[in-house]
Amino acid sequence: MPAVVRGALNLAALALAVIVLVALPDLVEVFDLMQITLFAAMGVLALSLGFIWGFGGILSFGQTAFFGIGGYTYAVAAINLGDSTGAIALAICVPAIVAGMIGYFAFYGRISDVYLGVITLTVTLILFDAVNSTAGDEYRIGKAALGGFNGMPSVPTFNLPGDPSTVLDPTQGWYATGGALIVVYGLLRLILGSRFGRIAVAVRENEVRASLLGYDPRIIRLAVFVIGGAIAGLGGALYTNWGAFVSPTIFSLSLSAEIIIWITVGGLGTLIGPVIGCFLIQYLTSQIGSQQTFNSNLILGAILIAFVLLLPKGLIPTLRDLVMKAARALPRRGTAIEASEKLVGAK
Repeated sequence: MPAVVRGALNLAALALAVIVLVALPDLVEVFDLMQITLFAAMGVLALSLGFIWGFGGILSFGQTAFFGIGGYTYAVAAINLGDSTGAIALAICVPAIVAGMIGYFAFYGRISDVYLGVITLTVTLILFDAVNSTAGDEYRIGKAALGGFNGMPSVPTFNLPGDPSTVLDPTQGWYATGGALIVVYGLLRLILGSRFGRIAVAVRENEVRASLLGYDPRIIRLAVFVIGGAIAGLGGALYTNWGAFVSPTIFSLSLSAEIIIWITVGGLGTLIGPVIGCFLIQYLTSQIGSQQTFNSNLILGAILIAFVLLLPKGLIPTLRDLVMKAARALPRRGTAIEASEKLVGAK
């Protein structure tokens, strides 16, 4: 697809997203708006793994580790600071630092991608057990009690920057969460269009060739991994703000598996694909859970098998290929004119 066409499509998608962001509160009820706000928060998490896996070639089975660290960091900071602005910043920085530490030892230690996935999954399990064991009163950070398996209730939600007394209502919370999703998408699109983004994709395609061209694949992959960790941390803060609650289930293995299903359904190697996959699967899961007729895990497993067998590329790449195939099948204007002239000449 030509770069001009791709850029026009990206701008059109962003414009449509902004229109939906502004118009949605007038189109749905408050309950539905809250549900879509949750989907948007999880969409940020989907973007984090979609970026590092689809464009960096790094499959992190434990992306929920950074998601959970971001959620707990926001909760602890918001309770102690009494303001959400600094808490959001910490929720982005702390997971990024943790991702940098894990990534440094993994990439500079020449650990293979399979073992990196196992390491991130192990970190998630460790964090789940560690936070789950903090039920006593002695487990607190400042004024924030971690709560163990009971979680941390009554977490302060987002407020206007510099005005802790003005808390965002559900509509304003949707603007903040949906706006964050759009901003993250736009920033990732800018990163991929930059020199760094092109180098990251080149490292994903052929690490040896990139190193022969003078680039250090380790620092490139580390930077991609840190960016993904920071985005996941932001998603954790948005998730904690949505429910004003966070518990060790934020580190759950089921959520780690769901993220992979989101990306598989939406399409690996795209940015919009993970978001669409996240929204579709989250909506389907909520509908199944509301009627309690089918087991949601069985349905998700069936969806994953179906997409792997029938649509291995995912929804967005498959639709893109169909559109491009249809465009190539259309007769070119010049070819049609030449054919008509030949026909006239033959007569």
